[in-house]
Amino acid sequence: MLALVSGILLVMAKRKNPAAVALSRRRMTKMTAEQRADVARQGAAARNTKLTPEQRSEIARKAGLAGGRGRKKAE
Repeated sequence: MLALVSGILLVMAKRKNPAAVALSRRRMTKMTAEQRADVARQGAAARNTKLTPEQRSEIARKAGLAGGRGRKKAE
C-alpha cells in the first residue's frame, strides 16, 4: 500500500493484527462446514463486486480450464 505524506511517498506494509487472526481461527473451528461455506460465499460475493467484468471473465476461464482437478469425485 502506498501513501503520499507531504510530498513524500511512503510504502506502508499491510500487517494483520495477531489477536484478530487468533480470534478468527478460534471462531472458524467452532463453525460447521455449512457455516464455513456460507462465510466463504459472502467473501466471494464481496470480492466479485470489486472486480471488473474482464477480471471475472478471466477467473471463470481459468476455473473452466482447471475443470475438476484437485477435487475428489463424488461416489
